[in-house]
Amino acid sequence: QVQVVESGGGLVQAGGSLRLSCTASAHTASTYSMGWFRQAPGQEREFVASINWNGRDTKYGDSVTGRFTISRGNAPNTAYLSMDNLKPDDTAVYYCAADRKSWILGTRPSDYVYWGQGTQVTVSS
Repeated sequence: QVQVVESGGGLVQAGGSLRLSCTASAHTASTYSMGWFRQAPGQEREFVASINWNGRDTKYGDSVTGRFTISRGNAPNTAYLSMDNLKPDDTAVYYCAADRKSWILGTRPSDYVYWGQGTQVTVSS
């Protein structure tokens, strides 16, 4: 029913920057809270950032605070993740997630129902 698509991953050198984008779409217009998670091989899915429906509230994981910024897009139900000063430890598949509970800032995978397929971010040393 709801399609979530993220893009913008790639290979960058340590200290570089990337911007990921995400769109959640459905047949009927709705508002969503949106979040970003990441998962490295052999690791659990880790919370990165979340944002409520109007972009007025955000949360960040401890490992990315001060380096990553989540924002709403100009189009409805879109979100961006701006990543600066990337480190090799940031290497992971990054997933965008959305949920109809648009007023909350979820920090666990179980807080979100709809997920994208992921986009690979690789940071070289």
